[in-house]
Amino acid sequence: MSENRSDLPLREDIRQLGGLLGSTIHEQAGETVYETIEEVRSLAKEARAGNGAAGRALEKRLGELPDEMIVPVVRAFSQFLNLANIAEQHHRIRRSRAWIRDPETGPLRGSLEEFFKRMLPDTDPADLHAAITELDIELVLTAHPTEVMRRSMLQKYNRIAALLDQGDRLDPTPEEIEEVHQSLRREITAAWETDEIRRRRPAPQDEARWGLAVIEQTLWDVVPHYLRRLDRMLQRQTGRDLPLDAAPIHFGSWMGGDRDGNPRVTAGVTREVCLLNRWKAVELYEHEIEALIEDLSMQAANDELRAWVGDAWEPYRTALKAVRDRLLATQHWIEARLAGRRPADALIYWFPHELREPLMVCYRSLQESGAAVVAEGRLKDLLRRLSVFGLTLMRVDIRQESTRHTAVLDALTQALGIGSYESWDEAERQRFLIRELDSRRPLIPRDFEADEEVTEVLDTLSVVAEMGAGSLGAYVISMASKPSDILAVKLLQKEMGVAEPLRVVPLFETLDDLQGAQATLEQLLEIPWYREHIQGHQEVMIGYSDSAKDASHMAAAWALYQTQEQLVATARQQGIRLTLFHGRGGSIGRGGGPTHAAILSQPPGSVDGRLRVTEQGEVIQAKFGLRGIAERNLELYTTAVAEATLSPPQPPAPEWRGLMDQLAETSCQVYRDLIRETPAFIDYFRHATPEHEISHLAIGSRPARRKPTLGVDSLRAIPWIFAWTQTRLLLPAWLGAGDALARALDEGRQSELQHMYQAWPFFRAFIDMQEMVLAKSDPAVAAWYDQRLVPESLQDLGTDLRQRLRDARDRVLAVSGHENPLDEAPVVQRSVGVRNPYVDPLNLLQVELLDRVRHGHEEDLREALMICINGIAAGMRNTG
Repeated sequence: MSENRSDLPLREDIRQLGGLLGSTIHEQAGETVYETIEEVRSLAKEARAGNGAAGRALEKRLGELPDEMIVPVVRAFSQFLNLANIAEQHHRIRRSRAWIRDPETGPLRGSLEEFFKRMLPDTDPADLHAAITELDIELVLTAHPTEVMRRSMLQKYNRIAALLDQGDRLDPTPEEIEEVHQSLRREITAAWETDEIRRRRPAPQDEARWGLAVIEQTLWDVVPHYLRRLDRMLQRQTGRDLPLDAAPIHFGSWMGGDRDGNPRVTAGVTREVCLLNRWKAVELYEHEIEALIEDLSMQAANDELRAWVGDAWEPYRTALKAVRDRLLATQHWIEARLAGRRPADALIYWFPHELREPLMVCYRSLQESGAAVVAEGRLKDLLRRLSVFGLTLMRVDIRQESTRHTAVLDALTQALGIGSYESWDEAERQRFLIRELDSRRPLIPRDFEADEEVTEVLDTLSVVAEMGAGSLGAYVISMASKPSDILAVKLLQKEMGVAEPLRVVPLFETLDDLQGAQATLEQLLEIPWYREHIQGHQEVMIGYSDSAKDASHMAAAWALYQTQEQLVATARQQGIRLTLFHGRGGSIGRGGGPTHAAILSQPPGSVDGRLRVTEQGEVIQAKFGLRGIAERNLELYTTAVAEATLSPPQPPAPEWRGLMDQLAETSCQVYRDLIRETPAFIDYFRHATPEHEISHLAIGSRPARRKPTLGVDSLRAIPWIFAWTQTRLLLPAWLGAGDALARALDEGRQSELQHMYQAWPFFRAFIDMQEMVLAKSDPAVAAWYDQRLVPESLQDLGTDLRQRLRDARDRVLAVSGHENPLDEAPVVQRSVGVRNPYVDPLNLLQVELLDRVRHGHEEDLREALMICINGIAAGMRNTG
């Protein structure tokens, strides 16, 4: 694999971090452990280079490890891979900065500079300015049921990244270099001495605090810095600035609100998380106000500010001290609520405009009093933060399954003696719902009593009424399939006294639901009551995870594309604005992939300046954990959504649609035949992967299964993919695609497929993601699991799957025209290659651990298995 001189600093960072980890292990764990780890590392590198004898020796050596030696060996390789990830992330920032500094290079693809340079020749500057300033991009942070790393470890790794950045300073002294080296040594030693696994399953509140930490540690500072850049670019390229109230990108959350299949998310939890979000927002604003009080010591003020503060000697400080005092009162009020008390009414901040008003008075006064340059500093940054984060940092969505609302209404109708709502057909349900929505009398009797699940839904809606739209975002209905599912939530909000009803967002997840989404939307918009109450705007969520688990990644990708086209067409015909909410995960099998390419591959008209998308668990840390990378991702979202709005891709040719229909049909059939119709498959899956062990580990607040059954249908999409990622087979991402492409290739359609790859962004993005999966997959590694863990009667199934993987690789490369996967992404290709010798021992050790655990050593080896899962996830840069 060819080396690039630009990667020399990366190799040096990895060498330094690896060396420090090695010396730490030697000091902390002793000579025997250190020598064992070095022996394993050397054998793994030789084996990956093709030395069969080394491979056999590696398997033998790991198989002979005593139980007490496994934990330090697993920890060593796991921590090295995490350190390599830090070095790579830091190197991305370093390379971006070097690229910008070099006058010989063009601007980075997807950067603001590249976007404006490419778009302006064919776009009116006024249209470009409008497109940017009117962007409505919401990144919805979600908890991750397979997030394996503790927050304390993430914080240590972030400090290591900061030290690497410090080490890149120009012209450091020898003493400064040594200080950075010693600080790195301290952090790596602290990480080695820290328990990296959770001893208890995190509560939803813990996950919410983790999300708030991402805001506090990176995004709070990155957002205003990025918006300054965007403002300068707009002024330079269009002659107009970014309005102070513009929030092209803002944030939502499912942490503490996603109750679909998670009994631990209760009404009380949602209330607490909403209050926590407000408390943290007030704390952050209070710190900024304190800094402004220190900064704004000048006396000159305009009449507007003087009307607020009179003849105060330092008018800005006087005004801001009043703001600070009100923020502190708000904080104390929230603390009382969190403690379960009902505090007396006080003058607190509840709405963003209340805080914005005095800040704008100060801003205008500075502008008019000869201190405009001061107004453009910290104060302007604070105003921009207020536009983006509001007083809650991120609004919490409520998500609940449609059947829970049906159960509430059924209990109500039966209690009222008017029949069983659940037994009514769709037409009768709609008549009832519309009649009650129009009625002014309450539907729920005061003495209404119901079971725990019904009561919980109603209690949640009481919290919605209490917290208000400032704290909450959308009400998402999972497994929505008909208009009554949406109307039911509208009615329940009305009955529970929600003064500002949350917008109701149907989530279409399975293949059948996706295919029926257009009909559902059309039927909804034909209902006069509904049409009047949505005020010309409808949001629809489409799910990537469950659709792929249901029908194959290829069939789901095509169904999602067509569903978006159909929804856009319906919205245009009906004259409403449509926002599509993409429920994407980090892995390829869950809609993951490079942000920029993914957005630009969406159907024409499906973006149109508006986009909501989930960012999940580990992906949040990867995209927003370091400031340089966080800013780059905000930039990519901005430019991709703006470009998709101004210059959408052309629709696919009719013959391409026909071929995609065939590919999707074949892929779905092959996938379902194996997953659903092969009797031995579930048994094989449970033997060949650590799915059972993963479900018993404390790595997420949500259960791994929606229902206590053993089939794939009840298993959540994330652990389904996580289990296959651990074994390096990554089956959900490619199964079916290779067979579908084989059929088309056998029919002589290779040139047509290659043309689609070159000319159709959707198909190119799909094939590129298949190459990513195939580069990370390894049938030889997957075979290790089968040899030790799978009964002989099921071995043939594993052999067949590994051959399918090899065949899929050949067929994907036949379409892309590449010799090897990722030939057009050499940086990623090298990254995968560097990691393999360090992931291989972890896979072998996981096989050994699973074998021992399944033969009665579970308690002794649970910790090692958890760390091993962590390490493989780090090496694969993915869980689920």
